Amino acid sequence: MDINFTYLVLIKCRSFKGKNVKKVNFAERSSIEFVEEGNILAPKFNSDGVIPVVVTETSTGLVLMLGYMNKEALDKTILTNEAYYWSRSREVLWKKGESSGMVHQVDEILIDDDQDSVWLKVTIQGLGASCHVGYKSCFYRSVYSIEENEVQLNFTETEKVFDPEVVYPGAENPTKL
Repeated sequence: MDINFTYLVLIKCRSFKGKNVKKVNFAERSSIEFVEEGNILAPKFNSDGVIPVVVTETSTGLVLMLGYMNKEALDKTILTNEAYYWSRSREVLWKKGESSGMVHQVDEILIDDDQDSVWLKVTIQGLGASCHVGYKSCFYRSVYSIEENEVQLNFTETEKVFDPEVVYPGAENPTKL
């Protein structure tokens, strides 16, 4: 029987504040063995300079969002234990919760076997929501059925945690068509 395992490298988050660490130096990807079995972080950013990040809530395991990080976002996340992301649509670095107070406090950072994707386990500060639309998770709908050749979505979260107009007054919606 052929079984594929995904190996995860775990970084237990602890603050580096006060330790005079200002920048993270990622290792060079020198060999497959080094990347897959080594104990040094050597992330592989894609051709756009980003790496995908799955974010879950530590206490529940709920998938909150899929985001992206560039090198600076990953640096800041590791150094501060607060999640930073790279917005591909706005082309800007952003700290989750900077304007809303719903900061992603990072409890664990995991990297997959070939170090080309990240998993953050977080505790959500503030109102406890993660989605800019107002729901707890960005994954608040599921594929439900097909009617007249259109795929229908079912809301899995029926109530918003907050009103985006109140939390982000006058802010441009980050969703782009």
